[in-house]
Amino acid sequence: MLGALLSLLGCDRTGELRPGISTAAEVQEKMGKPAMEWQEGENKIWEYPFTPEGTRNYMLTIGPDGVLKAMEQVLTPENMARVKPGMTRDEIRRLLGKPASTVVFQGKGEEVWDWKQPSMPNAEARFNVHFDLSGHVTGTSKSELSRG
Repeated sequence: MLGALLSLLGCDRTGELRPGISTAAEVQEKMGKPAMEWQEGENKIWEYPFTPEGTRNYMLTIGPDGVLKAMEQVLTPENMARVKPGMTRDEIRRLLGKPASTVVFQGKGEEVWDWKQPSMPNAEARFNVHFDLSGHVTGTSKSELSRG
């Protein structure tokens, strides 16, 4: 609940965490419960999204010793460029974190996830990942919504 509240408020406390020093308990004290957790080898990956309004999603790596090993802001142009046709919803969630929104277009047989991007003064930019209804990426797009 705290993680969701921090996410809504845009309260990014990752700057208070130190890889190699901060413990898993300290991470949860500052960031709340992760939105999602993956097990990768001996490590746990904890997701802390700042969506739908934010432009950051973090993946924190917790080692088997219970110490924070790494923090990565995953909503980057480099990660977006890694999205390829055929990838699954789970792979995209692990790569980019929780989307800002998800829309299903039954008539088109398509589901679209989007993430808000740092915006220009008079527009809001979005990165979109398109899936077929079986959950595999068919492509990506970018959109801009004019303000005012």
